[in-house]
Amino acid sequence: MEPLLTNATEILILLFLIITFLQSGYDKIADWNGNVSWLKGHFAETPLKNIVPAMVAIILITEIIAGVLCILGIYQLCSDGVSIMAMYGAILSCLVLLMLLFGQRVAKDYDGARTIAIYFIPAIFLVFLLQG
Repeated sequence: MEPLLTNATEILILLFLIITFLQSGYDKIADWNGNVSWLKGHFAETPLKNIVPAMVAIILITEIIAGVLCILGIYQLCSDGVSIMAMYGAILSCLVLLMLLFGQRVAKDYDGARTIAIYFIPAIFLVFLLQG
């Protein structure tokens, strides 16, 4: 119980990232065609229009890896008090969010970009917490 209480903030943010990325990854897998179709329209007027399926695949893979690393991070924090997997998960989560932010900015979806920034705040805060 001690590691859980000692690392409560980190664990709660890791759970937030797990829910965010594993649900998003599941959604991409469950409705691949719908997601790709919608995003093709979203990026239709951008230089990224011809690589939408590849971009979705890259995001999907990195989201799943980030979610798994966050799960492993919680396990490590609770069992050993070690935070290396949590740090890897937090950093990869930030990178995924930066990729998503880039896409939203290229598509000139400023409301979408603002939403990504809201997710970035706890993710980068977790990186900060785990560095100490």
